[in-house]
Amino acid sequence: MQQDEFGFAAPHDVPIQYMQRTRDYYLALGYDNPYRWAQYVDVPFTPLKKPLAQSRLGLITTAAPYQPEKGDQGPGAPYNSAAKFFKVYSGDSAVDHDLRISHIGYDRKHTSAEDSNTWFPLPLMRQLAQEGRFELSPRFHGAPTNRSHRTTLDVDAPEILGRCRQDAIDAAILVPT
Repeated sequence: MQQDEFGFAAPHDVPIQYMQRTRDYYLALGYDNPYRWAQYVDVPFTPLKKPLAQSRLGLITTAAPYQPEKGDQGPGAPYNSAAKFFKVYSGDSAVDHDLRISHIGYDRKHTSAEDSNTWFPLPLMRQLAQEGRFELSPRFHGAPTNRSHRTTLDVDAPEILGRCRQDAIDAAILVPT
């Protein structure tokens, strides 16, 4: 790779323009308008009311439960829309689960998707909870990726919030894929 006198990368060595690629992809699929990323002027933030070690954390993921009848869903599998899920789900945080991400569009050329902690860090969170870093919520929750802001805002987010309140969590870790 060629560098100039300052050590800068070559002009063509730029990040992948994934946002524009996603907009172009939606138009190519036949949608009337390009995908619009959720971006808010005001982002709600509430500081923890107590130290993290005394707080209950919940995990929210967009990973899908493995469905063997739905085709290849393993690491590096091609995009598999059949593996999508359309309703919020919850699982027991005390046990292992087989969640996959083949239903998500991600850069399969440069990403192996072999480390499940990148989309579902529940085993790591259990370990950290055992070390006393925080209390782990009894359940984790799965958030569908239906490509609809309206469904996410009106249906899925309130459902997840209700479940988090049932679990009395103080904070949530959101792990989108």
